[in-house]
Amino acid sequence: MADSLQFSASTVALALRAPADPRLDPANPPLPTTTGIYVCIHGHFYQPPRENPYLNAVERQAGAAPFHDWNERIHHECYRPNAFARILNHRGEVMRIVNNYEYISFNIGPTLLSWMEGYDPETYQRILEADRRSCARLDGHGNAIAQVYNHVIMPLANRRDKYTQIHWGKTDFKRRFGRDPEGMWLAETAVDAETLEALVDEGIRFIILAPSQVQRCRPMAAGDQPPGDWFEVGGGQVDPSRPYRCFLKDAHGNADPERFIDVFFYDGPISRDMGFNDVLSSSQHFAGRLGQAIHGDHRPAQLISVATDGETFGHHRGGAEKTLAYAVTQEFPQHGWCVTNYAHYLALHPPTWEADLKPVTAWSCAHGVDRWQDDCGCGGGGGWHQQWRKPLRQTLDWLRDRLTAVFVEKGPQFFTDPWAARNAYINVVGDRSEASLKRFFQAHQCRKLTRIEWVDALQLLEMQRHALFMYTSCGWFFEELSRPEGTQILRYAARALELAGEVAGVELESEFVRRLTKAPSNVPGFENGAGVYQQLVIPAKVSLEQVAAHYAMSSLFVEYRQEQQLFCYTVTQRDYQLQRMGPIAMAVGQIQLVSDITREKLDLSFAVLHLGGWDFHCCIQSFRSRLAYTRAKEELFEVLGQASVTQTILAINRIFGERSYSLEDLFAEERHRIMRLLSQETLLRLDQLYTQVYRDNYSLLRAFHRDGLPVPQELQVAAEIALSQRALEVLEALERETGDPGSNPLRIGGHYIDELDAIATEASYFQCRLTLPGAKSMLEALVWRSVWHLLSQPQPDTIQADVDWLSRLIEVPTRLSLHLSPDRTQELYYQHLYAVLVPALLAAEPNGKSRPGPDQTLFAKHLLRLGQCLAVDVFHLLAQLEISEQS
Repeated sequence: MADSLQFSASTVALALRAPADPRLDPANPPLPTTTGIYVCIHGHFYQPPRENPYLNAVERQAGAAPFHDWNERIHHECYRPNAFARILNHRGEVMRIVNNYEYISFNIGPTLLSWMEGYDPETYQRILEADRRSCARLDGHGNAIAQVYNHVIMPLANRRDKYTQIHWGKTDFKRRFGRDPEGMWLAETAVDAETLEALVDEGIRFIILAPSQVQRCRPMAAGDQPPGDWFEVGGGQVDPSRPYRCFLKDAHGNADPERFIDVFFYDGPISRDMGFNDVLSSSQHFAGRLGQAIHGDHRPAQLISVATDGETFGHHRGGAEKTLAYAVTQEFPQHGWCVTNYAHYLALHPPTWEADLKPVTAWSCAHGVDRWQDDCGCGGGGGWHQQWRKPLRQTLDWLRDRLTAVFVEKGPQFFTDPWAARNAYINVVGDRSEASLKRFFQAHQCRKLTRIEWVDALQLLEMQRHALFMYTSCGWFFEELSRPEGTQILRYAARALELAGEVAGVELESEFVRRLTKAPSNVPGFENGAGVYQQLVIPAKVSLEQVAAHYAMSSLFVEYRQEQQLFCYTVTQRDYQLQRMGPIAMAVGQIQLVSDITREKLDLSFAVLHLGGWDFHCCIQSFRSRLAYTRAKEELFEVLGQASVTQTILAINRIFGERSYSLEDLFAEERHRIMRLLSQETLLRLDQLYTQVYRDNYSLLRAFHRDGLPVPQELQVAAEIALSQRALEVLEALERETGDPGSNPLRIGGHYIDELDAIATEASYFQCRLTLPGAKSMLEALVWRSVWHLLSQPQPDTIQADVDWLSRLIEVPTRLSLHLSPDRTQELYYQHLYAVLVPALLAAEPNGKSRPGPDQTLFAKHLLRLGQCLAVDVFHLLAQLEISEQS
């Protein structure tokens, strides 16, 4: 935390001159010198792709609770906090919001960025903006670098896959950041000679490696001076304060002076301390540790280079993003250090030394890359072996080669150059619109393809995409095959197998599973990889019939539009009829399913019967004609009209087939939602019962608490359930009245706050622990909307009452033991503070010399009081207003 950071007029003016989002901290001027100490902190931000390959959506992961999945959890602990990193004063108030991505070198995995773009566009745009601003500050060299696409271990990939991984990573980067990448992050920094060759061919200028990955180095030839002597540094003794040039070898093993890539080695000891010691506990500790790397030989310029997993800043080490924010904007500049990135430093200080790398290495394995192919001991724990790694790798290699044969055989039927089409397919992966598909096929089809042929061609390319994804490194990283990471890569393999069957009619799964039996699991229940596949992978497969069954059963509880998006499918409703008879409901419908990924289409009809509670009976059929469907529908409703459940089920089976689906066949999250809906009536009756018990025994409860006697458990539970239910009813009413986008929360809901306040007082007296699911997120959204209305539509006549209401709204959740996150509301207020309020106070007239009038001062005071409620430091601004009033 910082104790003082003056909000002076000059600071604000500098912030307002910055050519972007006012929430961004003041722009630093271009670095004025090429000498001195440069600091480059690299964050490798990455999560493995977690989407179900059949749904293209991340499913709920229980281990990430209370968040939906690990992407969400780490996003809220790391990725977003680094885009809006706080500098706090000694009272814990926000003094400054910093975009850390503007000051550190970083790579973010393409698959993670793709997920983030949909989940939190604001953070995503903040990251892109950080790169643009760093380009402006550092002579056109942005902080972002690319990454091999889905984090495969490059030395273990075949040559063709190496090029595709680099090309996909580079193309995805350019689409997002609007420029070609200068550097690229290699998964686990794993590298070999063939990888270097592919990087050079793809125009990558530099990479970042661990100091343990270099064998020797020497000064390069300069002018008439020949190269210096080689220094052996294979034990990690390389000097990381300078860049090195790595020349590729020609066919005779000699260095090719025209083909090279530059390499930065991070400082190993400091980088380890960042991850495993208390270096990031404060910016002073951080700067002190970095300072130990400074050479005392008075060289004109040197680089302090450190690298770590980006998740260190917030996820692995809570609050470390705040340390980073203060360090890069305050602490380091106070030491006279220039915060830079690798590309900028390379432009100022090209390599004067060359390096030879060890043959095959990575930063997280002491045995080359055996962590991803053998039982080397790295990543083990708890006495478990990793004997499964080699057979898993061998099995996937076997599958890759079989899929390659399919691609080589079938690809020329659709593409002029199938492998070039695979490389270009990343443009479709990034944009699956109709226009994007047309551009792709126009560029790569070997002839005019029909729409049906599009499906086969896309299935072929999707087969290759999943074949690449099944090599995601995390599948081997940990101690056990049946972990989510291992299961996930097997799911990608399963989808690739299925697509090969659809497009080429080949059956590879049985041999694939047989080979997996050679991969022993540490978990007795699985026995081997085949057990993992059969128990965890096959149940996750999704057919188009299952999608239709999901639609049918959920349609009893959700009113679908005529055209509805359902995961990665577009569902068009051709016909739908629903009839309810007491607790029984039956729906019959006809839909068209279209895969947004392969454009595969299927017309299906369904009949679903809900018998009440958990009992569903659903069948799917494809009728040859609309007339056949209409006759089937009429017959079913006629049978239902006879009020015979048994006969209705028999009729459904006879007409739609014996294969039936139940609630257990629904996708897990929808099944859980329907389970909650089905239990609502029972829970409501229980709530009413407990509420009555609470009311009947209210005086008795007060007596127990007044006299300090233990309260009978039954009465205490009744009080907690009754008060929780009452609070939820008030919150739901408040949400209904204020949830309309056109409504102004400031004009609604005062009595609801009074009621919540009364409930909080009552709960406190009876020592009740309230259970209020969903209340936290609802109130956070309400606070944000209320502040937005106040700032965007300020009413001087009601400003005091509005701020009073907001202060109560912010305070009440605390009394209800709901600890709201103020982050997004703080960011909204901070933006308004320095984009609107402060400039208005500093420049009441064009010349900026007049003082604000009394009404303007009073209005500003109330807005600043709101800042105090939101824990934003406005002390200096209030003091300036007081001085202005007195003078």
